[in-house]
Amino acid sequence: MKTGLAMPLRVCLLRGPLLVLVPLFTSIFLLLTSAHALCAPQVAVSIVPQRYFVEQIAGGLVHVTVMVPPGANPATYEPRPSQMRELSMAQAYFAIGVPFERTWLKRFRAANPKMMVVDTVKDIRLYPISSNGRRAGMASQEIPDPHVWLAPALVLLQARNILNALVSLYPEHATVFRKRYRDFSSQLIELDLSLMETLETGQKRKGRLRAFMVFHPSWGYFARAYGLKQVPIEQEGKEPRPSQLFDLIKRVKKLGIKVILVQPQFSQKAARIISEATGARIVKADPLAYRWDENLLEVAKTLRESWE
Repeated sequence: MKTGLAMPLRVCLLRGPLLVLVPLFTSIFLLLTSAHALCAPQVAVSIVPQRYFVEQIAGGLVHVTVMVPPGANPATYEPRPSQMRELSMAQAYFAIGVPFERTWLKRFRAANPKMMVVDTVKDIRLYPISSNGRRAGMASQEIPDPHVWLAPALVLLQARNILNALVSLYPEHATVFRKRYRDFSSQLIELDLSLMETLETGQKRKGRLRAFMVFHPSWGYFARAYGLKQVPIEQEGKEPRPSQLFDLIKRVKKLGIKVILVQPQFSQKAARIISEATGARIVKADPLAYRWDENLLEVAKTLRESWE
C-alpha cells in the first residue's frame, strides 16, 4: 500500500519544478519573440494577403502590421487605437486600393508624415467591379475593382513594387530581398500554371460559359485570367431585391452554375435562397485568407469539380 502511494508522490515531486519552469520558459520565449518584432523595422499593409506578399520578400527582416484583421470588411472597418499606435512606428505603408484606404490613408499620412506610402498596384490596369474584365476602360462613375491580388500574374507586378520599396528603405538587405523576390516570382509562375491546368483555360464547356456565382464580386480578375465568368449576387453594393433574386435564379439555371462562393465578410442570406431554389452548392471562399496560394488552388479545384 505504501509503495503504491510513494511512486505517484515521487513523480509529483519531480514534476513540480518542471511545471513551474515550463510557463517561465514560455514567457521568456514570448518576450524574446516580441522584442525581435519590436526591433525589426515596422511596415503596414491594409489586408492579410498583403502581409503574405511582403513576408515572402522580406522574410523576418521586417514586422508587418495588418490594419484590416481577418474576418473584418475592408469597406467598413475602423482601426483600433492600438493599431494607430503601431502605425505611428511604421516606416512604410503598402497600399492596394481597397475601400478602407479611401477613408483612412490620408489620416495615416497625417498621423505618420515620415512614413513612405507605396502604391503596390501602380501600372496595373484596373477594370470596373462586376465587369468580369470584359471592357478595356472605365466610365467616370464606375468603381474600379480592387481585388487584383486574386490573379497571380498581377501579384507578380505587386511583388516588384514591394521589392523596390524594401530595397529603397533598407538597402543593406537588398541581396536578401532580391533573392527572396526571385523565389517568390518562381512560386507565382508555378501557381499560375497549376491554376491554368486545373481550370483548363478556355471560354466554354460543352457549349456553356464556365460560370460561378459569388455574393460580392471579388473574383473578377481571377475569372478574367482563366477564362471564367463571375456572376455576382450583390447588386450595386446591396442585397438583391426579390425581382432581382428571381432573375438570378433563372440565370443560375441557364448557365448551369453549380457553385456559389460566399465569404465571411458578407451576408449569406441571398445565397441560401438561390441555393435552395437551384441546388447550387454554397462554398466558403475567403479572398482575404493569409494562405493566399492554397486558397486559390482550393477555389480552382472546387470550380473544376462543379463542372465535371
